[in-house]
Amino acid sequence: MDPSPACRRAAAVVALLLLAVSPAAVTAVGSAGWEEAHATFYGDETGAEIMQGACGYGNLFEQGYGLETTALSVALFDEGRSCGGCYELRCHGSAYCAPGGAAVTVTATNACPANYSKPNENWCNPPLRHFDLSKPMFLRLVTDFHAGIVPVQYRRAPCARRGGVRFEMKGNRWWVAVLVFNVAGAGDVRAVAVRGSRDGKWADMKRNWGQIWDGVARLVGQGLSFRVTSGDGRSIVFDGVVPPTWTAGQSFEGKHQF
Repeated sequence: MDPSPACRRAAAVVALLLLAVSPAAVTAVGSAGWEEAHATFYGDETGAEIMQGACGYGNLFEQGYGLETTALSVALFDEGRSCGGCYELRCHGSAYCAPGGAAVTVTATNACPANYSKPNENWCNPPLRHFDLSKPMFLRLVTDFHAGIVPVQYRRAPCARRGGVRFEMKGNRWWVAVLVFNVAGAGDVRAVAVRGSRDGKWADMKRNWGQIWDGVARLVGQGLSFRVTSGDGRSIVFDGVVPPTWTAGQSFEGKHQF
């Protein structure tokens, strides 16, 4: 028996509501639209001043990020949750914009701190959306670096990486900490869990700062597996990616990538 017109209309409304809250639907809309922000740069052409930073990454050249990076204002940085995410930017509405509408894709590797003593002068104060680029990336967008601050449009972009997701051990004999980097796809990391080869049980880790995760003890001397959930909700298990002989400072590459 066919449903009544009223039932069909109700089912259609429910379907539209489900679509509206679907993460996939939200992602598709967000990836298609441009949003307004501003951009400037810090450091020089060598990139020496953009190393390290609030995401916990070390030498950006060694880790594969290079100069294609940005610091994010407080509103965009989101207390480190945006670390590793990629953004496409284009200069928009300035006489300094490079001809042809050139765009760059950069990875969030640092934070641009707020200065609440200068609420009308600091572009990184919330709720402003601001990108503090490496100088080479800024020069791809503008004709002259003396432009200082320029209006831009931005949108999230997929991250392209070489090789698998990498794990750099940061802990010691009493506790385990790990830097998760070289993440493709969404780029940012929503959750991390660890499993020791002897314990055999998954334990959730907590974000310490940036993309450094910790909170698990008594795993020294065990091989480690990690379950990483990226910002788009996808999860990958890296089984036995870290050997029992690991020490702090060592980096290990997984066989998988998002």
